[in-house]
Parts: sequence; structure tokens; C-alpha cells
Amino acid sequence: MGQIPDRASRPTAFTRPTAFTRRAALTLGALAGVAAATGPVGVAEAAETAAPAETAAPAGTAAPAGPAAPAGRFPRPTGLDGRALLPGDRGYADATTTFNLSQTPHPGLVVVATTPADVQRAVRFAAEHRAPVAVLATGHQPSVPIGPDAVLVATRALRAVTIDARRRVARAEAGALWQDVLDRCGPAGLAPIVGSTPIVGVVGYTLGGGLSPTLGRKFGYAADHVRSIDLVGADGRSRTVTPNDDPELFFGLRGGKSNFGLVTAIEFDLFPVTSYYGGAIYFDGGDAARLLHAYRRWTRTVPDEMSSSVALIRMPDTAPRPLGGRLVAALRICYLGRPSAGAALVKPLRDVATPLIDGVAQQPYSAFPSIHADPVDPVAAYERTALLRELSAGAVDTLISLTGPAAPVPITLVEVRHLGGALGRQPEHPDAVSHRDAAFTLFLAGFGGTRGPSGLRRAEAEVIRRLAPWSTGGMYLNFMAEDDVSPAAVRQAYQPDVYRRLQRLKRRVDPTNMFRLNHNIPPAGPDS
Repeated sequence: MGQIPDRASRPTAFTRPTAFTRRAALTLGALAGVAAATGPVGVAEAAETAAPAETAAPAGTAAPAGPAAPAGRFPRPTGLDGRALLPGDRGYADATTTFNLSQTPHPGLVVVATTPADVQRAVRFAAEHRAPVAVLATGHQPSVPIGPDAVLVATRALRAVTIDARRRVARAEAGALWQDVLDRCGPAGLAPIVGSTPIVGVVGYTLGGGLSPTLGRKFGYAADHVRSIDLVGADGRSRTVTPNDDPELFFGLRGGKSNFGLVTAIEFDLFPVTSYYGGAIYFDGGDAARLLHAYRRWTRTVPDEMSSSVALIRMPDTAPRPLGGRLVAALRICYLGRPSAGAALVKPLRDVATPLIDGVAQQPYSAFPSIHADPVDPVAAYERTALLRELSAGAVDTLISLTGPAAPVPITLVEVRHLGGALGRQPEHPDAVSHRDAAFTLFLAGFGGTRGPSGLRRAEAEVIRRLAPWSTGGMYLNFMAEDDVSPAAVRQAYQPDVYRRLQRLKRRVDPTNMFRLNHNIPPAGPDS
């Protein structure tokens, strides 16, 4: 994927103390993602850590019934509107490319779907051959390896988006990106509950919860505002799932990701948001402890209209001055209210130290990617996460000792994000998104470097272990990656009663666990 065009109505320039445009922010994100301070992981290194040749079901999951087709020897299905690609075919490599290069899928068959009927045909084909099914839109979130015994459904061509401005509702097909939605709802003065970047897929983000750093504390999770879901189930049938049609399946899909079928379209609410007061303020890493201690006190006082996070970022030497080659502490802000009120709320944190760059101001909602400045090009990222019940003085001190300026760790990004507000409340139609009592997310990301992925993963695991005294014991599904795919880890994404409920639902709709190439929820046993 290339750089997303700047769709803001005007360049956003700031004067405190260094001019900082949205384009510069996106470039920063790309640099931080592609080249960590210790050096990037290239495609060659990523290939060494990619999926092994064979794919096994995660421990504790049900195997498909009956004999499976020999790995990598699927016949070529016919009757598709799109294409069927086998390993070695022209277009196979492009169809299996992921945004996160830490894993490379090697399916025995790729169905490049151009219609919902192609998705249905692919699932039926997989059922006939006793094969597991995986789905790929953008590939931001790796989980278990996808090997030659699997059928992969690529949904990128399904990009249609429609907007009903009067009802404040959008409908997006399975491969649509958030940018596709924003392009259509922005002119109507509406906004979706989008994440930190517009190049993530709508469906995967929403089914995993959808934690927005802009609208989340005000309106809740994206999953809370889904109205209907078009689904192809393990039986190969297409149906529209609503809270009235099948309340239990509607509950599980919103927060259960791809465990219960392949979604071909989703309908969800939009909100009358056209601007925000926010952006990012970058401080020197030496001020990180002072900022985080002020931040933990400050978050106890802010209204639901304020969403925020603090991130420690090890910038590459190639980053723009004055950030290049240093650890920075980034305060990320989105306030949905009057600019003067937002400025008053942010002032105590602005005054903590002298910023290197201050990019917080009133902005059009289309400028939201500059808040987090996420990578805009594919990169091999290794991620870990936890949920914190509090951000105490001890938690901050521990985090700084492990990842602050005196800690030579290979972790590129350490983020603490404030939850609460509407994120802590159940929606009108409850869903499987759990742990709403958590106060903060902890998210770690690294991009390899001189110590390699193994050293990076050990460093991330140590941070998670040392922060355990302040953890809820849970995790947020969309922040979980390939190191959190065990049955025990997936169970941590849900409250115990919710997890048991999802297992019973799985037994009803996918008893052979066809949809297991994900953060898998195995079917409940016969006595459950």
C-alpha cells in the first residue's frame, strides 16, 4: 500500500514551536514503522519468520471432520466471478500480501472474491474438501499461520460503500477501508467510529471491537453501533444477521471476529462529527516520566469528549528534525468540544515541559490520521498488549524503568491509552466486547532490529510480565497478534461467561471449527 492522499480541506500548519503538517505526521508514521531506531526488519528477514509450510489447528480446537485434501493439492474451483489462484499462479503473491509482514500466508488456494457469491462458493468448496478457511482484507493483524491445507478468501475487491445521510447509517462491503467510508460520509458532515488510521479494513476492525482514539470515549466501541451483518456461515448459506433475526449470533459476531463465518457486508451508525481539537505534542524522552505522571492524574478529571494516549517512540535517525534518532514522548489528543475548552483541558500537560513539536489545534475530522501517525506502508511488526485496571505511580515508574530513556530496549512503540467513558458501558444490544472495566490499554510494537524478532519478543514479554500487578488479566482482541493465539491467551480477551457463551455459539454455527485460522474460539464440548 502506498501513502494515503491528503484529503484535508487545507494543509494544517502549526507554529508551536515547529511547523508540523498532516503530511509530515504521516511521513513520521511511515518512518517509525519502517525503520525503528535500531534498524528495520526487511522483507527477507520477515520471510524467515513467516508461516511454516504446514498449518495445524491451535491446541484445543476441533479438527475438521473427515479426511482433508492433501496440502497444496486443491483442484481449481470453477464458476467464480473472481479468480481462483494456486501457488505459483500469476497474482498469487499479490493476493496473499499483508500489511503486517511478520507472517506471509501460504494457502493451498486463494479465492479472489469480487462478489458476495464468490465468498459463498469459497466456503462451500472448503467444506467439500474439509479445509479450514481464512479471510484477508488488509492483513494488519496476524494470528496463526495460514498454510497449504487452507483456503484463503481475499475480499479486497469488495469495496462498495453506501451512505444514508438521513438515517446516519453506512453500509460497507468486506474489503472496504475506512478511507472508503470517510470519502462518502465526510461531505455529509458525518463520521464513523474509526481507528487511528484510514487504511485498516472496516469489517475486521469492527468485528474485533473497534477501539477509536477519536470517538471511543464519547460513543463507545464500533461494534456497539453495528445494525446488521451479511454473513456466509459454515453451512455455506448467506444470511443477514440482526438483533431480531438471531440475537445470539449478532452478539457473538460483534467482538468474536471471524470465528462464526465470513462477513460480506456490514451496516453501522455514523455520527455528526466534522472537527476536533487535537493532534500530537512531542516531548523529549527525558520528559516521559514527568508527562506520564501528570497524565495519570489528568485522566481522572477529563470528560467523555476527551480521548487520549501517551506513547514512547524510538524514532529512527531518518525522522524529521528535531525528532530524528531520539526517544520521544507523544501526547495524543482528540477533544470533541469547543476549542477553547479543549485548550484549557490540555494546558496542564502542555506545561509539563517544553515541547519539541506541538501539533494540537482545531482540525477537520479528516485530519485524524496525524494524531497517531501510524505507518502507511507495509512493515513487519511484532505486537503485544494488556489491559490495565489503573495507571498508578508504581505502574508509571515500572514502565519508565523498562522502556524509558535509560532502557536500551528494541521496542519501538509503547502506548498507554485511556479507556472509560462510553467504552465502559454496555450498548443497547450487548455484544461480546469484554473487559469494559479496564482503565487503560497497554500496547507494544517493535520492528525487529539488531537483536532480531526473538530479542524483541522477549523484551515485550518482560514488559507485560512486569506490569502484571496493575493488569486486569484481560486483553483487547484487536491489539492481539501472533504471540497471543493460544487457547489460554484468546480466553483472556473475554469475560469467563462471555467466552463460554461464544463456545456454545461456535458449537451451533461451526461445530467442525472450519473458521479457526484466527484468534480461535473452539466449539464447546457436548456437556457444556
